[in-house]
This record gives sequence, C-alpha cells and structure tokens, in this order.
Amino acid sequence: MTQKNILFIMLDQLRADALSCYGNTVLGTPNIDRLANRGVKFNRCYVQGTSCGNSRASYYTGRHVRSHGATWNGWPNRLDELTLADHLAACDMSTYLMGKTHMKPDMAGMNRLGIEPQSELGRFLSNAGFGQGEHDDGLHTVGVAGGYGTGTPAYFEYLRKHGYAAKNPWVTHANAMQDEDGILRNGMFLKYGHLPARVDKVHSETAYTTDRAIEMIQHMGPQNWCLHVSYIKPHWPLAAPAPYHQMYRGMDLPQASKCASQKTNAHPIYQAFMDLPQSQTYAQDDYRNHALPTYYGLIKEIDDNLGRLFESLEQQGQSQHTMIVLTSDHGDFFGDHWLAEKDLFHDAVTRVPLLIMDPSPTADVSRGITCDDLVCAIDLVPTFVEWAGGEPQWHWLEGQSLLPILHQTAIINRACVVSECDYGVMNFAQDLGRSMHNARMTMLYDGRYKYVHCLGFKPMLFNLQEDPQEFSDLGRDTGYSAIRGQLSEQMLDWSAGLKNRVTVSQETFGKQLNKAEQVGILIGYWHQDDVPQAEQLEPEVPPN
Repeated sequence: MTQKNILFIMLDQLRADALSCYGNTVLGTPNIDRLANRGVKFNRCYVQGTSCGNSRASYYTGRHVRSHGATWNGWPNRLDELTLADHLAACDMSTYLMGKTHMKPDMAGMNRLGIEPQSELGRFLSNAGFGQGEHDDGLHTVGVAGGYGTGTPAYFEYLRKHGYAAKNPWVTHANAMQDEDGILRNGMFLKYGHLPARVDKVHSETAYTTDRAIEMIQHMGPQNWCLHVSYIKPHWPLAAPAPYHQMYRGMDLPQASKCASQKTNAHPIYQAFMDLPQSQTYAQDDYRNHALPTYYGLIKEIDDNLGRLFESLEQQGQSQHTMIVLTSDHGDFFGDHWLAEKDLFHDAVTRVPLLIMDPSPTADVSRGITCDDLVCAIDLVPTFVEWAGGEPQWHWLEGQSLLPILHQTAIINRACVVSECDYGVMNFAQDLGRSMHNARMTMLYDGRYKYVHCLGFKPMLFNLQEDPQEFSDLGRDTGYSAIRGQLSEQMLDWSAGLKNRVTVSQETFGKQLNKAEQVGILIGYWHQDDVPQAEQLEPEVPPN
C-alpha cells in the first residue's frame, strides 16, 4: 500500500448502546454497522475524561488528563504538548479537521513566548494541532450574558447563502423550531424536540460537516492524510431536521437504567449530580422519553450522511488506502442512574463505541470480529502512528497500539483503564467544600471492579461482574475494605507511572545507561579493578 490515509470520525455525546451494532433494536445504523462488519468492534473502550474537552484532549495527545492538564471544556493544552498532528507529521502524514475539537488556545503561553495567535504557528497551537481544515465547535448559543461560541463560523455564511437570513442562523434556524402557533422555539428546551428544526436536512450541521469533509478529501490528492471528521451531534440542542425529528416517536423505547435504592444514602458527589436541574428533568420518564426519539433521530441522520461519505471515498478510489475509525468523546446518561449529561463514571458515559477498519490485507484475519480487551481513547494515537509506518514516541504516549489486535498478532495486556473528572466549575463544588484545585475524581476499572477515588470523600466502588447495571455502591461497605485497599494501591501505581519525563526519548535514555563510569565518574570505588567496565583505564590526574 503506497498511500495511507486515516478517516478519524468522532460523534459527540454518543452512547455505545445507541448503535445497532452495539445492540440497539430501535434504530438501525447500517453504515456504521458496515464498519463493524469490515473491521474490529471493541466492546470495552473507555475514555480518559468525562467531558468533551478533557476527553478530546486525551484522544488528541494519547495521554491521560493528569498528564496533559486540559481538565475541562475550554482549558487549553500547554504549548509544549505533542498532539496527533505532531505525531503524524513525523510519518509524512498531513492532518486536517472538519468540525469540533472543543480545544482553546493557550493565550498566556503564546504571550509569554511572543507567538502571534493568528500566525501559522499560533493557529496550529490554538486548536490541538489542527492547523488545516475547518474548526466549528457548534453551540453558538445566545443568552443574557451574550454568546457562548467564539467567532463567526463558516456555517453561518453557508446558511445565509441558502436563504436562512439571520444574524445567528444557528440559533434561529439550525437549532430552533416553530411550534403549532407559529412561535419560534429554542431547541435547547427538550419540550420542543418533537418539532422539526427550521432547516432542510441537506443544510443541517451534520449534512454541512459531511459535505465539507467530502470536498476536503477531493482536494487532498495523493498525499498521506488524516482527516478528523468531528460531528457536533447528537450532542444537544436536540433539534433534528425533518424527517429525523419524528422517525422514532411512538416506538417502544429502552427504559432508563435506574434503581430507587440509588437515591438512599447516596455518595455526596453523586447526590449533588442527581440534584442538578438537568438530572431532575431526565429523571422524569415522560420528559426523558420525549427527548430520546430526537436523540435517536440525530444519530440516524449521521449514519445516513456517513453513507454518503463512505460512498464518496470509494468513488474517489481512496477506500483501499484509508483506515476508518469511529468513536465518541463520551456517552450520555439520558436518565440512567437518575442523571443527565456526563461527568460521572458509569458505563453509560465512560464506555464508548470504537470501530476500526484497516484496509490492508494483513487485517483480513480480523474482519468482523469483536474484541473484549480493555482499550482506551489514548490508544488511537500510537495505533495511527504505527499504521502510518512510524515509531510511536513512547516517552510521550501513555496508551498502547491496537495494531496487534487488528492484525491478530497479539492481545492487549492491560490491567486497568483510568478516567478522570474535574467538577470544579460545577455550582455545587463549593458547597461540597471543594476548590478549583481539588474538585477531582479518578476512576480505575480492572474489568470487574470500578473504583472511584473522590478527593476529600470516601470512594465509590462497583462490582460489574455481580452488578453490571452499577446500582450498588460498595464504597462504604466494610466487606469490601480489602478490595478498596488493593484498588487504591493500583491507582497509586498508575499515578506514579505517568509519562512526565517527556523531554527524554527512549534512545536518549538508553545512551545514558552505564555512562557515568565511561566518562570518569567513579564515585566510591576503592580501586580501578572494582570498576565494572574491564576496559576502563585509570583516569589521568591532570597536573596542577
């Protein structure tokens, strides 16, 4: 294979069980399922962060949240952090973006180093290394304090060009509805999710993202490329264009996974999340079941558009050169465990879909298989580098390459996966006595026990072998004190083993082994004969 490309697809806030290849019986996702049939479906892939920003920072760096430090939405990577673009540039592969990253520039760092933010280097450093393509995080909302999104995305001008005349057509058309009385309604409110968004399906964010991705591929030519197609949906606002807004209304929906006992003597942090307004809304089955069909509709819309994208890839003769990867930055509670959104560690949030289709003949042995090994979001960067023919920079990277699974040459030997949450920006953090520095939780999952270290509080503990729905918190159960102690030690070992010596490559480190004696540093030796290197000569003592 002379040319090598990577099509790296990410959906935002997609639960694994919302795809038919992962068991959903309500909606069909045949184009996504085709990836599972032609590649490997990973059943136990876990993200390293529970929000959009910190999870994506781990995807883009191949490092844990503790290492890269971008712990929340909009918290930037440090300027010296290597990203996917840096790693693939060493493999002669250009990296492009179409869509969302949820990463922000380290303005303080650029000011300190005298880097102009609008320079080529500044733009590269501002967006997780994606200096080429089109960045659009969506969420161009407007509230009493102004707008949430920054800048004017190209999507605005696209909508105006197609007749959606407005200062902010994202708010008034793409994510708004018109009710039965002709009143304009904000798509942020779940109540109106049964109404169609005020854009034709060919002009939706999903269709636009797909169109632009197809255009980018058409202009890339014979170079090696990685295109990150990062869809904004099915993340809220839950506003779907017709006919996707009503496809799944009136159908039998899966029930929320929750148990009344979870609300009794709940862990203080868990209780605080259950008390959030959005959780109170989704805890009501009528509200949750009104919103879920729209969520499913948005996923179906993405699957249909992926069919267009995959067809275009084949028509352009690129499919035989292109590894296709599909995943999500995190899931969505959607009423499970009496919760909404993300930011805790139940499987509804931290376990995400991961499908990898390697077109090379060496991957033929793995087509259509499922893998139950514990794998991570941070495994993708080293996988991409190895597939592109490079050598992963292991002094930076904290994941493992999945190429041995794709080529059926080995399994992943991983004792545990780790995910982290910084809830310092939550309104309840101060009420819990936490500050911006210590509102932290860390999850360690070894395939059976899921242990959650909660700084300042007792831990949480779930036994997924006996309690796969994660209803029973054993964090304060005296019968599990030994298990908690063992997992706490394992988490300490994980923390101590993170890659913080990133300025020293493995090659450089190897050259320093046994170097001291060779350059005459003979500390504490009695005589020349005691020096391990037999060829070592007694050093000359220069004259005064």
